[in-house]
Amino acid sequence: MSLPPDRSLRALIEPLLREMRSGRQWIDRSVVLVFALLTGLVVTAFTALADLATGTWVALQGSGWTGALLALLWTPVLTVAVLMWTRRFAREAGGSGIPQVLAALHDDTPPERVSALVSPRLALQKLLLTCAGLLGGLSIGREGPTVQVGAGVMLGARRWLSPGSGIDAHDLMVAGAAAGVAAAFNTPLGGIVFAIEQLTRRRDLRHSNLTIAAIVLAGLVSISVFGNESYFGALVVPVLDWSLLAPGLAVALAAGLAGGLFSRLLVLCAQGGSDRVSRWRAAHPLRFAAACGLAVGLIGLVTSGATAGAGYHPTRALLEHGDDGLPPLYTLLKFVATWLSAWSGVPAGTFAPSLAIGAGLGQDIARLAGLAGRPESVALVALGMVGFLSATTQGPITAFIIVMEMVSGQAMVLSLMACALLSGAVARLVSPSMYTEMAVLWGMPRPAAGVAAGASPHSG
Repeated sequence: MSLPPDRSLRALIEPLLREMRSGRQWIDRSVVLVFALLTGLVVTAFTALADLATGTWVALQGSGWTGALLALLWTPVLTVAVLMWTRRFAREAGGSGIPQVLAALHDDTPPERVSALVSPRLALQKLLLTCAGLLGGLSIGREGPTVQVGAGVMLGARRWLSPGSGIDAHDLMVAGAAAGVAAAFNTPLGGIVFAIEQLTRRRDLRHSNLTIAAIVLAGLVSISVFGNESYFGALVVPVLDWSLLAPGLAVALAAGLAGGLFSRLLVLCAQGGSDRVSRWRAAHPLRFAAACGLAVGLIGLVTSGATAGAGYHPTRALLEHGDDGLPPLYTLLKFVATWLSAWSGVPAGTFAPSLAIGAGLGQDIARLAGLAGRPESVALVALGMVGFLSATTQGPITAFIIVMEMVSGQAMVLSLMACALLSGAVARLVSPSMYTEMAVLWGMPRPAAGVAAGASPHSG
């Protein structure tokens, strides 16, 4: 039996009318979107400032005899200065920032602790301290810190929302953190997947549509400033055949082992221990930071600055040319420089440096396979990027999507996905989830054994 036309029409428009009558709800949604826009602007400014800091370091380091002076003096001094400020005024800004956000998102974290771990004020300090580290030539990235910055900016919307909005701190932090990833990498899809895979494991996201809208809006801000091009251009690879199976498998396994070792080292260093080095670091953190800064500076000196910063330029050279002209042992030295930079205790993201290490690893295996300088080597470089990032973060889907968007790697979708899954599985045999273990250090209750084994939230 069909309804009369007037009743059928009323049934269609009544929900729309109810929605339109809820004016306060629309104001709350507008507030969230305004802060999403602000998040995109802040992250875009962060990107520009970080690029300026890295460029300044490269220019100074390449100025003849001043390069040695910078390695011996400037890098350790600035490392100590950043750590001093962090320990005195912004202790929660240390490290990557992703573990802090995970700890803040846990339901059992007290509100006052959430405000300490994530806030607009802390976001500003995190931004400036990370850029100071880049200015000092440390091997760090801005993408992990961007997660904490984005969550902090978005959390500022809380004071403008009505009590009955239903949008709580959890929803705002997830939206801000994912929006930060989207804007930092210029990968809106990567931001959405990051939110799903890493940030919403223990709780449903009640305002998913609004959250996705916020992520997309922040990503659009980045695109409007930097353009719609991927970070590393379009990946040009030949038709992949079975001849690359063995080298590709070698890249996936090597990336899984190296990435697992990398994350395990960072976890052990963060946890500390009873060994002599850990005791010295605990007793004299500034001296230890100076030693780390000196070592990183010397590595940068012998590599002509190739290991400084996030590593975007060497990675792009490998993807575009297949042969880089990078110094010998670049992969190992970038690995050590990134580890020491994070171990010093300064705000330090490992997202982008992981991509650079993975790219170098892929190129090394291409050399061993006799493929250096050939078009096939580019495919191995891309596999190394996704494999090492997946192994380090133990977030294979996020790693796959981000790398695919950054290199326009649609021609290698299945290969990149398989490499991410295999490397992540190998890494789990070597190390627990880096971000989960570090989030526990920031106050997050340790997950049950079954939960921890089946899921790995995510120092970036």
